[in-house]
Amino acid sequence: MTLRIDVGGLPSERVRFAASPLAELTAMLHVLAEPGHHPQYAGWAADVWAGLRPELAERLREAEFLWRSSQADFLIPGRPRSTLAEELDDVDRIDDETYVTAALVTTCGSNRVHFRGRSPLSDATARERALDVAQARGAQQEAFAERLLADPAAVRARVRRTLEECAEAFFDAAWADVAVQLATDLRLKNELLRRQGLGVALASVSGAVTLAPDGDRIIVDKVQDKSTAARGGGVTFIPSVFGRPHLVAVHAPGWHPVVQYPVAEPRPAEPVALETVTARLEALAHPVRLRLLRTLARGPHTTAELAHFWELTPPEVSRHLAVLRRAGLLTSRRQGRYVRYALNLSDVTSLGADLLEAVLR
Repeated sequence: MTLRIDVGGLPSERVRFAASPLAELTAMLHVLAEPGHHPQYAGWAADVWAGLRPELAERLREAEFLWRSSQADFLIPGRPRSTLAEELDDVDRIDDETYVTAALVTTCGSNRVHFRGRSPLSDATARERALDVAQARGAQQEAFAERLLADPAAVRARVRRTLEECAEAFFDAAWADVAVQLATDLRLKNELLRRQGLGVALASVSGAVTLAPDGDRIIVDKVQDKSTAARGGGVTFIPSVFGRPHLVAVHAPGWHPVVQYPVAEPRPAEPVALETVTARLEALAHPVRLRLLRTLARGPHTTAELAHFWELTPPEVSRHLAVLRRAGLLTSRRQGRYVRYALNLSDVTSLGADLLEAVLR
């Protein structure tokens, strides 16, 4: 499934790559809420929690629904600013209905059709739906939803104060560490965009982001199957260090399309498409193919050797080997008139990590 962003007729200057302090803070908050998604930052998260004032830690837990399972759209700015304060000022300019709806859609899950265009502040049915879903997701979420609906201004001010205090507690130091890496990535992306075009620039973002052959759509490999359009405001790509491995996309109606992508790690590592992971799992699901792989793990074998060992016909073995080869689980090498097959150990070894990254993307 994919997210399709219509960019047909969009001027090149409306595709922008820019860093966002607020988006990176949101990524850090997600790490704190879900450290299991980011094992490389588990130590950092533990240190941050240990150093937080109890009152700030409690406020982070009460509002974590804004960034835990998915991120509220207003936390991933379509027009990034140079400072966190400026971006929080932009959030303050959002009207209450837009803010509350975005917060509760995120709070109540990632499905973007909960309220069918109606505001929980003014529509009784939407309000009841928001509270029902919040209640089903736990007492903290229900309490947050009730407070937000009862007094949006007070909750908004409390959330802003919480984010501002995060800056002093841990964000400023972490931002100083990653700013150079983000700036380096942005120079590369903008140079590619200027010199070689959007397709090449997107290819450098992630293997999960491509330009359709007609050049009119950006295709993002996501769990949802959705479409949106980059109109007058264009589309924004925001690099993130703490967001790795997630690929976050803002695509709800009325919001500027934004993709927050993980900056590549120093070591070369191309994301594996979910389709590739699925093909490998399907290939391994067949008991005969699994037996063949177990044999090949002990060393290279020919088709005839495998057929004899497992009492199968050579054509049957060839069919199974073809499936495994298409899935990238085998390597082959010709020696004279024989072809010897071997286990592709690196891809089999990384299958679990590839699966985890693909589903977290």
